[in-house]
Amino acid sequence: MDSLAPQRHPHPWRVFSATSIGVVAVFLSLSGLTVALPTVARELDASGAQSTWILLGYMLVTTALILVFGRLADIMGRRPLYLAGLITFTVATGLCMLAPSAGWLVAARVLQGAGAAAIVTNNTALLTDTFPPRTLGRALGWNATVAAVAQVVGPVIGGAATAVFGWRGLFVVVLPVGLLAIAASIAVIPRSPSKAVTREPFDVSGAVLSTALLAAVVLALTPGVGSRSWLPWACGTASLVLAGAFVAVQIRRTHPLVDLSLFRNRGIALVLAAVLVNAIATYAVTLLVSLYGQAVSGISAVAAGALVMPVAIGTVVAAAAAGSLMLRFSPRTLTATGMALNAVGLLGVALLLSPDGGSLGATAPFLFVLGCGTGLFMTPSTSALMLTAPADRRGIANGLRSTLQNVGYLLSTALALVFATAGLSAAARQAAYGGTLGTLGSAEVARFVDNVRAVGIALAAVALLGVGVCLAFPRRNPAATVHTLESVTPLKESA
Repeated sequence: MDSLAPQRHPHPWRVFSATSIGVVAVFLSLSGLTVALPTVARELDASGAQSTWILLGYMLVTTALILVFGRLADIMGRRPLYLAGLITFTVATGLCMLAPSAGWLVAARVLQGAGAAAIVTNNTALLTDTFPPRTLGRALGWNATVAAVAQVVGPVIGGAATAVFGWRGLFVVVLPVGLLAIAASIAVIPRSPSKAVTREPFDVSGAVLSTALLAAVVLALTPGVGSRSWLPWACGTASLVLAGAFVAVQIRRTHPLVDLSLFRNRGIALVLAAVLVNAIATYAVTLLVSLYGQAVSGISAVAAGALVMPVAIGTVVAAAAAGSLMLRFSPRTLTATGMALNAVGLLGVALLLSPDGGSLGATAPFLFVLGCGTGLFMTPSTSALMLTAPADRRGIANGLRSTLQNVGYLLSTALALVFATAGLSAAARQAAYGGTLGTLGSAEVARFVDNVRAVGIALAAVALLGVGVCLAFPRRNPAATVHTLESVTPLKESA
């Protein structure tokens, strides 16, 4: 078995390069299918509920299992579980590519999500074990940047791949990336010496409760969950009960699934809250704009990918500039500015959408602003977390960051879909997902557009809430921030 003691690698950036390939594969699969969803729904004759679960199935399983696999890695060893996740993910990608029906694709996406959870969790843990303390903060910051950039370019690649290979194109692209990640990881990630590891008990009840909690939340928000109107309300009530039970169990456990004591640190709690709020506010935008463009304006998947490209460009530009900006400004200032840009971009996009679909081109500047906000938020927020977390808790803290970020993605998608299709008939909902809503008449189109605009305005309000959260971060010396990117020495909160 792997020893859990950190095994410092003589070339840690090689390990970073290998694990980054896996991260790219995961986040391309997470976001790349958004622009291809209408094509998938049409060609596989997917219902509205099936179309929803093609996206949510992957996200739900990934989010639910991040904590579970993180704890299992502490007990079983990082490398074996990471490689198992890569293999599972890559096999599931092949099954997605071959899917003959919507049900098959949903099941394959669920399996793909399980593999993705093992990759995301152990990616962070492997970096924490491999890098020395003085460069760990930089590695984790770049890790977050790679993930975010892969996420925002996913729709662009998904649209282009769909144009060339059909809806299976995204999986055609991701499959060799997964194979490359397996080969690179086997070659580069070192085997730990066989030593006895501390056998800590696995929190089975915590794992079951956390998984059930997320499932209940998603079922409560998902349209078409059932024909009985009381079922979403029952799931919502169950969510509250399960949340209380989960917290109670975690507090009493000696070796809990989630170390809730980290939330007692005001700085850590605020950064994690900001990560969650940012993910909720921004993630669903490319999905909504893509659905709007295809359902209302009748554009193709490749055109939808090009439509959201300003988000990717803005993210890359701002993420590249963030490192230099951190020489002069604190994470508090940069993350709050990023959130404010997100709010401006979201509001601008929402107000420009119209039932005639003629304003698509005008959204480009606001999508670029949104991308800049996302890029400006990423690295400083990760740095702020590393600045605040004790040295021996940084891996756990970053694992919580990944979990809450994925929870935000999940909630953003579920809420966007349920409210964007609110009030539509089953046929209209299926047509919205299939990109053919315009054939059903102007009334259905107008209702859908009004819904999408309302969701965009609501997400802008969430981003403004995020500005307040970021401004509540503890004040820090900007010079200390730069020093910490090299040494990662925790700083105490100032009054």
